[in-house]
Amino acid sequence: MINSPTIIYEDDALLVCNKPSGLMVEPDRNNFPNLLQQVKNYLKEKTSEPLPYVQHLHRLDRPVSGVVLFTKKREHLRHLSEQFAQRTVSKNYVALTQHAPKVMADVLEHWHRKEKKKAVLVPEGTEFSEKVKLEYTVEPKGNYFLWKIKLHTGKFHQIRVQLASLGCPILGDELYGSEEPYKANAIALHAHSLSITHPVNKQAMVFETEIIFDVL
Repeated sequence: MINSPTIIYEDDALLVCNKPSGLMVEPDRNNFPNLLQQVKNYLKEKTSEPLPYVQHLHRLDRPVSGVVLFTKKREHLRHLSEQFAQRTVSKNYVALTQHAPKVMADVLEHWHRKEKKKAVLVPEGTEFSEKVKLEYTVEPKGNYFLWKIKLHTGKFHQIRVQLASLGCPILGDELYGSEEPYKANAIALHAHSLSITHPVNKQAMVFETEIIFDVL
């Protein structure tokens, strides 16, 4: 497990990391290593401040890799949080599956509900359900199929359960039906890019990571 965050962008307001799979974004009751603590340790060393402020704006599941956005200034938290709440943030993912869907490019809309540690898709009107949406394109890639996904909503395990509903669980995602392993504590899902409006200069910012899947 790495002890230093992989930083892909930093300025006075923002810090953006490429989270490896297998690492939590924030602490949990099991005290696993987490990205937030790594970022705090990095800033402590860089600034010599004993308690530097930093806060993540969103999360990725532990087995998922990719872009995670932090703010280093408390005064920017509200502005950035509102961009996520109003869905003006653009979030793009890539994934690998063993199987291809019947339609190689489409928009998926479902009603989603979290049940304990798993997401389920339910009929419209089901209590505690919320509408979820993503769009995708798929192309063959070696022995697998590469999905490019634009996420319109960001609910618990949304991509994982929506792809599984097509008979295409993400490689390594045993929780949702994958029969082939990927690698330890990981599934073949990567948050490839994130687009926001900078809270200070109001410019559009796009943060991207390289797409690397170990099986390709």
